[in-house]
Amino acid sequence: MGKREIINRELSWIDFNRRVLEEAANPDNPLLERGKFLSICSTNLDEFFMVRVGSLVRAAFAGDKKKDPAGLTPREQLDAIFPAVQEQVARQYELLNTEYVPALAQSGIHFLKMEELNKEQREWLSHYFDEQVQPLMTPRAIDDKRPFPLLASRRLYLALLLPPTVRTSTPRMALLTVPSTLPRVVMLPMGRGKARGVLLEQVIAAYAHRLFGKARPLAVLPFRITRNTDFIYNDSDADALIVEMRKNLKKRKWGRVVRLEVPAGGDVRLLVRVKKYLDVAEEGVFTVPGPLNLDYFMKQISSLPDFDDLRFPPFTPRIDERFRQEGSIFRAIRGGDILVNHPYDSFDSVVRFICEAAEDQNVMAIKQTLYRVSGKSPIVAALIRAAQQGKQVTVLVEVRARFDEENNINWCLALEKAGCHVFYGVPKLKTHSKITCVVRKEPDGLRRYVHLGTGNYNDVTARLYTDMGLFTCDEAIGRDAVNFFNRVTGYGESTEMEKLVAAPTHLRKAFKRLIRREIEHAEAGLPARITAKMNSLVDPKIIKLVYEAADAGVEIDLIVRGMCCLKTGGRENLRVRSIVGRLLEHTRAYVFENGGEKEVYLASADWMPRNLDKRVELMFPIEDPALQNRIIASLSDELNDNMKAWEMKKNGKYRRVKREEPLLNSQETRILGPAEIAAPEE
Repeated sequence: MGKREIINRELSWIDFNRRVLEEAANPDNPLLERGKFLSICSTNLDEFFMVRVGSLVRAAFAGDKKKDPAGLTPREQLDAIFPAVQEQVARQYELLNTEYVPALAQSGIHFLKMEELNKEQREWLSHYFDEQVQPLMTPRAIDDKRPFPLLASRRLYLALLLPPTVRTSTPRMALLTVPSTLPRVVMLPMGRGKARGVLLEQVIAAYAHRLFGKARPLAVLPFRITRNTDFIYNDSDADALIVEMRKNLKKRKWGRVVRLEVPAGGDVRLLVRVKKYLDVAEEGVFTVPGPLNLDYFMKQISSLPDFDDLRFPPFTPRIDERFRQEGSIFRAIRGGDILVNHPYDSFDSVVRFICEAAEDQNVMAIKQTLYRVSGKSPIVAALIRAAQQGKQVTVLVEVRARFDEENNINWCLALEKAGCHVFYGVPKLKTHSKITCVVRKEPDGLRRYVHLGTGNYNDVTARLYTDMGLFTCDEAIGRDAVNFFNRVTGYGESTEMEKLVAAPTHLRKAFKRLIRREIEHAEAGLPARITAKMNSLVDPKIIKLVYEAADAGVEIDLIVRGMCCLKTGGRENLRVRSIVGRLLEHTRAYVFENGGEKEVYLASADWMPRNLDKRVELMFPIEDPALQNRIIASLSDELNDNMKAWEMKKNGKYRRVKREEPLLNSQETRILGPAEIAAPEE
């Protein structure tokens, strides 16, 4: 396999973010929902620079010449990344200025500039500044005696050029921080249209002179920085992990500046000074023709009242009929395996599972892994109640979950205080698996109830991400679950389990075996097909094996939302598509034809080196034929989606799937469809 057959993962990610951005131009989406995609594109780029670009800048700065699987050094990757992102940002602001803002105005939502305001509006804003904004502002002078301060990443600042004083011959410089506690758009109570607002930084710039006595600024330059937050830390000592992570969180405050954003037409004198003080490379300077940081469309504008017709219609998640019946949730699970597909199926079933376990006097123990949870997690609250009632509660909280470290550390302390047995993670490995095991005393002995999922135990993101989960009391899976927890707490052998497959010990070998079996079946003239859905496909060894399978005649359909470093290369039996819709596709599902005896698996892992080699992951089989059919039907809908799907061309680039009747939006089909969906006919 040559390097030309592998796409650089960073460039593949940029291509994915382009697909996100194009949803902002998609007329199928209601107007306010289109603004969300502008915001998501911005926040995606923030994280991309903080992590991926940050790590490459550090490597290039250190002189690292190591090539990635696509054959590019860190410096060569950066040389490709920066122009590609500049092009994407230009497209983002083209959409904003020429399509989106005019469309908002036609619908009665107006963004005004200070020079467009009438006298009444100016007076109102003047009062708003004095009463709401000025008390939060603290001007900072910048001169030889007062050096440039350490600025926070992703915060909005104003650099101001002030007239010289009698003691100075040159203009002075000052800094203001735009308060993040105030709405980014100041909504005016009067004027034309249903809603009208002015950006907060424009309001501050207009009245900033009130903070400097009689000195009126000669120029004002909004700017925003992004720092490298990807640090190397020692995670080999589990006992010292909390201390190490706290050090890491502090390091983020002074990471190298990898991006500086400024508006087009900004004052050159201020820009030169800001660039000098921040020591940012020229390639990292992004000049944009519009407001910095478009996340206010998601955080504020999308939820403006009285615009329901400009949003997706809300939907009520389904609840499985077995969960509706009287009796405990454990009784329902004893009746047979239950598959849930969030958010189409309510996440309340998962919360209920943990809450009932906490209150049930027959439950003896609860064991759970937590990767990302919400700030007010009902699941963590239930675990705390369970421990306080004397149950044995074991929780593995992954404190290295990026950008959730502080939240997870706080939950660790709360759980420990309640009496839970808390583990901070497995040394040198992130625990990314999603599993809960409840041990319950019943008339015939102890029974283990298990929940396994493809997504996090997060009640907030479960409304936005598509994921699947399985409730079961299968005895073999129950034994595997106990074995798994013994392993991750350090007291179990790394032996192969009966039904569950764990990384990093056995999952890569399992995928290799399953793919090779399809190759053997194809060569023997038996039905051979692989349908796999995941977030990212990056692993070179898996990619090579997929190529071998395709060349052997295996029919392969890959549904990869984000990065995909594989190229179809003109192989007609190797197809790649990406679904980008109102919900974030997060499910990992793998179907192997197996000569006509299909095997269906769900997993927490993507086909990435980190998932297969550097994380604790779980893959679990779906054995009930009816549940298998539901998963296969779901994947079939996505393979036939012609409204939200993109398909990879042979050169690795994507194009929208051609629309043909009948039109199919796989997500809307799930929202509107019944809970039980039959498998498609072969």
